[in-house]
Amino acid sequence: MHVSTAPLIPDRPRAIVIGAGIAGLAAALRLATSGMQVTLLERHNHPGGKIRTVHSAAGPVDAGPTVLTMRHVFDDLFACAGTRLKDHVTLVPQSVLARHFWPDGSKLDLHADPLLTRDAIAAFAGNKAADQFMRFNRRTQQLFDAFDAPMMQAPTPKMRELVPHVLKQPQLIAAMAPLSTLKTSLGRAFSDPRLSQLFGRYATYVGGAPHLSPAILSLIWQAEAAGVWVVEGGMHKLAHAIAKLARHAGVDIRYNTHVDRIKTVGGRAVGVEIDGTYLLEADAILYAGDPRALATGSMGTDLKVVAPQTAKLPRSFSARVHSFAATPQGHDLAHHNVFFAADPDREFTELMAGRMPADPTLYLCAEDRGHGADIPTLERFEMISNAPATDKHTPPQEIEKWHQQIMRQMADMGVTFTPMPTTATLTTPQDFATLFPETLGALYGQTPHGLTAALQRPTAQTPIAGLWLAGGGTHPGAGVPMATLSARHAAEAILRAQTSTSLSAPTATPGGMSTG
Repeated sequence: MHVSTAPLIPDRPRAIVIGAGIAGLAAALRLATSGMQVTLLERHNHPGGKIRTVHSAAGPVDAGPTVLTMRHVFDDLFACAGTRLKDHVTLVPQSVLARHFWPDGSKLDLHADPLLTRDAIAAFAGNKAADQFMRFNRRTQQLFDAFDAPMMQAPTPKMRELVPHVLKQPQLIAAMAPLSTLKTSLGRAFSDPRLSQLFGRYATYVGGAPHLSPAILSLIWQAEAAGVWVVEGGMHKLAHAIAKLARHAGVDIRYNTHVDRIKTVGGRAVGVEIDGTYLLEADAILYAGDPRALATGSMGTDLKVVAPQTAKLPRSFSARVHSFAATPQGHDLAHHNVFFAADPDREFTELMAGRMPADPTLYLCAEDRGHGADIPTLERFEMISNAPATDKHTPPQEIEKWHQQIMRQMADMGVTFTPMPTTATLTTPQDFATLFPETLGALYGQTPHGLTAALQRPTAQTPIAGLWLAGGGTHPGAGVPMATLSARHAAEAILRAQTSTSLSAPTATPGGMSTG
């Protein structure tokens, strides 16, 4: 096997980043702008990972994440490279955060202005419901403010540190509702079940069900309430902008490059084997894919000690995703639209049983709306239905039957498309399992169910010296902003290590942690 290195620059430590998803891109950029030589390896032919597109008659259609929140995370990322986010992508703030439809014909917009949302809810469900929303908004703001620093911004949150933090602010205990699920907490907060259903949907943002997810996930609302932006041209434009900036900073990005194995010597990661032909050596290796791939041993049997919980805990939900071009008829659509199921309890019961819901909630992103520009005749759409994670084959006739059913469901809810999309526009959990091996098709890593689920996610540090983790499957969790934060945590850990003997003297303790 041929042994190679990243392009050598004297006195600059070398880093390899595996995976050019949003976390890998962000980490590579941070490491390069901090003085490291960085090689970024990606098995696909494009940057972005799950931020991906498919071809349509109207141009590339996003087939992954569509909601951009927590803009400050990306402002900070671009600032680390000495530039500004707005100089590389155009972000359009949304006055309407999302438009929601129910089978009974009711409709509700949530607005960037909470007072407008209050008025909309008053018209939708009465003044009592509007007052309940304002209390919910204050409570979730309190939770977000309280847990941003010790959870999301902390590289390794620990229960022994969180408990004193909460006890210093006793009012947080009631706000957290630690003995409640998100569903039961929302049932107490709202007398109108439609509002419980709406805010319970945020559990699906991290791949969970409201009746099994902790009540504290209600704070996800605040990430949207603080602002939702549309990336002009599509979310993939953000990934390409970071990749371009990383190249400018000196990152060697290699697409269509498959990493077979991470090589270890004496309990330390020393390089990666690529395409079965050669070994690329480095001082630090960052794995920015789903950590389950390490825990299952697919990247080397020595790595099964990394994030072992990910191989045992249940996986998050996946999705069936349509990406297509069509001319819509019916309702006036916003950029983000949600068409709710008539029976959310049945929907999530079926998902947890490993079945596609007979009557699913459907999210529809009208990608050419919300930009302030004229809407083209042929628009680009992404439609998402939650699905069980699986790598098992689904018979085509079963997929076709489901596809026809949801098209009828959309028509019943008042929206049709010309031409009607076909199953050829569909990405299934099985497809995601193929695109991202060892994930079992799960889009958000391990399940978020249970009070301490957030503390069970792997963090940047691993038991293997010289090896770190980043991505939506690691702390602080799933979603584009969270994965980008994980990259910051990992990059900072690597940079701390490269100033210590852990990079200059490749020795390890019996526990696998680097010395120094």
